[in-house]
Amino acid sequence: MVSRKRKLTPPKPKTRGDTTQRLSTAFSDYLRGECRLADNTVAAYGRDIRRFQKWLGSKQVPALTIAELSDFVAWLHQQKLAPASIARHIVALRMFFRYLQLEGLLQDNLAELLGSQKLWQRVPEVLSPQMVDRFLQAPQRFDAYWRRDRAMLELLYATGCRASELSNLRAIDVHLAEGFCLCHGKGSKQRLTPLGKPAAAAVREYLEHERPQLAAAAPSKPEWLLLSRSGKRLRREAIWELVKKYAVRAGMPASISPHTMRHSFATHLLAGGADLRQVQEMLGHASIGTTQIYTHVDQSRLKKVHQKFHPRG
Repeated sequence: MVSRKRKLTPPKPKTRGDTTQRLSTAFSDYLRGECRLADNTVAAYGRDIRRFQKWLGSKQVPALTIAELSDFVAWLHQQKLAPASIARHIVALRMFFRYLQLEGLLQDNLAELLGSQKLWQRVPEVLSPQMVDRFLQAPQRFDAYWRRDRAMLELLYATGCRASELSNLRAIDVHLAEGFCLCHGKGSKQRLTPLGKPAAAAVREYLEHERPQLAAAAPSKPEWLLLSRSGKRLRREAIWELVKKYAVRAGMPASISPHTMRHSFATHLLAGGADLRQVQEMLGHASIGTTQIYTHVDQSRLKKVHQKFHPRG
């Protein structure tokens, strides 16, 4: 029997799209594994680099000049992106070029020469204490899981946690008797956040009356504090949706978000006389410069400090 030689099909040449996809995936792994960045940050940087690659087109990264990289920043402005988003794009680009250097694919990191965007100081939206009270009472008994939703709103305001941090809060992280909870912030950093009596009471009522019912729907015992109706972790997207829902019910502006509660938390603390460093610690800010924006919001506190300590106050 004569054996036939199998005709070998030569492998298809790798396209630029394949290479781009592999680089993007490897870059995300580098950010997550070696830089130990949070998943949300990795996702944001990934989107920024994909936008850069869209702008790049047929150009090759090693052949780019600083003038062309400046054109990319100008292109971002044309896309009507906010200054903070443009600044993050530049940081992502620097890290991407640094990664290419480590892999031996790039000799110089021209992205380091891009000037940081000078961000205008945008004053965050803040609710008055009266508005906060009305907002926290928005979940009512006719809502399917009103105790969970009220506990969620109370925690946002009492702790200043981000929506993602609240979503990842575990039941064992909440210490009601001691009045604090352990928050898992950006970059896997942990911090203790105080828990006031109203928030503790709302969480306790939820734990006693609703969470067991929600947990029963899960295939195994869930560890998360806030659960969805299927017993899974309440995602940060769901937290945003619930905040929007109750903001409309309470007659609040449509722009209200979980971060509005965080801004209100910090501003009301400073208005009450809290030290800026203490507020920085409670918010989990790496730099006090990030926290200082709240001093612009609360002008009344600055006036009081001036009157108390300045010779001609």
